[in-house]
Amino acid sequence: MSRVLLIEDDEPVRRAVTLGLRRQGHEVRAAASGEEGLAAFAAAVPDVVVLDWMLPGMDGLEVCRRLRTPERAHVPLLLVTARGDDIDVVVGLEAGADDYVVKPVRARVLDARIRAVLRRLDTPGTPPPETHGPLTIDRTGLRVAHEGAPVPLAPSELRLLLTLSASPGQVLSRQQLLEAVWEHSYHGDIRLVDACVKRLRNKLAAAADRVETVRGFGYRFRGGSTG
Repeated sequence: MSRVLLIEDDEPVRRAVTLGLRRQGHEVRAAASGEEGLAAFAAAVPDVVVLDWMLPGMDGLEVCRRLRTPERAHVPLLLVTARGDDIDVVVGLEAGADDYVVKPVRARVLDARIRAVLRRLDTPGTPPPETHGPLTIDRTGLRVAHEGAPVPLAPSELRLLLTLSASPGQVLSRQQLLEAVWEHSYHGDIRLVDACVKRLRNKLAAAADRVETVRGFGYRFRGGSTG
């Protein structure tokens, strides 16, 4: 059973989603505002956060930013938006959301996305940490460090790095990354990939050039000890 924190201001929607997720086997705590959601998170860290974008007062963007501090970055965050083609999707993904769902929210769809985002970090035991120049990747401990300093990554960012670095030099298309990292089918949204790559590079700082863009094809990881 996963612990879900639902932040949704619309009471009928909040009740319906809460009931639907509980029927799917999740433990749900619901908050009606961004402030209430942050307080609930601080009181008991959930396994995943489901966040409505259009909140009164403190909007979803600000809540997302506050939940993406180094201490909180490990908790997956799913964005709920009214329109799949809205600019809010891109802004939300760049702010740190791991995935998104479009209203009206169906409990079974949301349940599938929640289970998928939690499975991404269920990585089997692997060899000792890898070193790529200043970058160290610990697949067993699910940790990344740059020159010995921990790099706090959101779940999708970590999974993306693990996927790319598993085959250094190999180009992976956006669609391949969608299926490997987000478990999305052919109709997945490639904006998830591009936004996540952008966030990952920002966090890798001086090691950002390890994630290379291959125009017209996708992305690859530059391994090795140089750079």
